[in-house]
Amino acid sequence: MCLRLVLLCTFAGILRGWAEPPLQETRSTLEKWVETSALVSKTRSDWQSDKEMLEQTTQLLDRELKALEEQMSKLSTNSTQAEKERNQTEESLKSSNESLNQAKQFASSFEGKILKLTPQLPVPLQEILKPLLNRIPTDTANTKTMPTERVQVMVGILNELDKFNNAVSLFSEKRKSDKGDEIACETLYVGLGAAYFVNDKGDFAGTGSPGPTGWVWTPRSEIASSVREVVRIYRNERPAKFIPLPAVIR
Repeated sequence: MCLRLVLLCTFAGILRGWAEPPLQETRSTLEKWVETSALVSKTRSDWQSDKEMLEQTTQLLDRELKALEEQMSKLSTNSTQAEKERNQTEESLKSSNESLNQAKQFASSFEGKILKLTPQLPVPLQEILKPLLNRIPTDTANTKTMPTERVQVMVGILNELDKFNNAVSLFSEKRKSDKGDEIACETLYVGLGAAYFVNDKGDFAGTGSPGPTGWVWTPRSEIASSVREVVRIYRNERPAKFIPLPAVIR
């Protein structure tokens, strides 16, 4: 009986020695699992928070990127428009300079022709043109007068020439007789191609026509009465009628 009791006690001690280490290890494992689970839960919570912050940051950056792209697009468009306007301005400036050069060449050429023609014009017309002729530069190569202004002068001269050439004009002038005396006459210009003069007494008359250095006047007393009649008609002192007069073509 005593031996059995001793054996039982001994076996129980052995069993206790075997059971304590696995239980302690299990307890330690459970503690680590709890710690790990808590760490995972915290990490997951932190990641969720960080994820939301990253998503918000990404959305903000996306908006800023889109705004920047829009600004760059506008800037590119403005730059393209500015480049287009600059090119148009350069083309316009180039065209304007070409037009000015053409106007300068035209003015220089026409001024020379006008100055050469002036002595062949009737003296009354030269007086009419004098203000415009005085505006023609003496040195066309070095003048500071703008080509546009010079062309305007030429246009003004052409208008006066055209007006005189398409009208019958009466002027009081003096003509030299065969003896060299100056006689007051009335000269009737028919455009730029012919003229007739007569004095008040009706005993001195003649014709005029343009020549290479000025007008050539030829006394012809036989046409005095006809020229006087034309002058009266011009002044509305006589009714209009057909009156033959000689014409000189040079």
